[in-house]
Amino acid sequence: MTKPTLRFGDRASDYARYRPSYPRDAIDAVLAGFSSPQVADLGAGTGISAGLMADAGAHVYAIEPNAAMRSAIPSHARIVVVDGLAEATTLPHRSVDVITAFQAYHWFEPAKLFAEVERIRRSRARFAAVWNERDPGDAFVRAYNAVIEPYMTDDTESRRRASSIARDLRANGWSDVRVLEFRQQHQVDWEQLIGRTRSASYLPREGPAYESMAAQLGELYDRANEYGGARFALVTSVHLGERQ
Repeated sequence: MTKPTLRFGDRASDYARYRPSYPRDAIDAVLAGFSSPQVADLGAGTGISAGLMADAGAHVYAIEPNAAMRSAIPSHARIVVVDGLAEATTLPHRSVDVITAFQAYHWFEPAKLFAEVERIRRSRARFAAVWNERDPGDAFVRAYNAVIEPYMTDDTESRRRASSIARDLRANGWSDVRVLEFRQQHQVDWEQLIGRTRSASYLPREGPAYESMAAQLGELYDRANEYGGARFALVTSVHLGERQ
């Protein structure tokens, strides 16, 4: 498997343009109870989550080890871009109120991660791991999954589903561990559909396998347009833990 910090180097542009955002209610849940918090956004990618939290009033350290992804993070007065790892952020001791991981926790080494979190967190702190997942209860999503699954090159999706975040939080002294879910749906045109697919690190983005997958997705897209268009139904799961 490709080293996690290198996985998205050739996909940063597609990631920034086509990955779905997160509902405002989910961002509010992450930041609730903190006034203008200092946030360490681990594995910040192209800055989707950092931008949303900064717009909501947070001051965000966008921690991202991949240079291509880091360079795609938009300039924002309340975002500081940091070349660092989740397990070695380079942030000062006791410097942040909220630690977040959007679409990223499954790539981290929990023991090293929580040692670093313990170092950088303030006495009252929150940890939030957030994932956008395709809703398997949606007919279009099921059809889309059936197309792409034979082309997956590794177990990224199963790694996310098997994430041990709740156990890890409790084992490291975090309390009030809970999960909140928010649903969203996005109508997509063909460019957005294939662009989102190309942004996934576990799917081909060129060559015969990609061409075969894209052809099948094109057929799915055409069928969907006969019934109102292609729509991605997503479940945003927000896993939270507290320290007092």
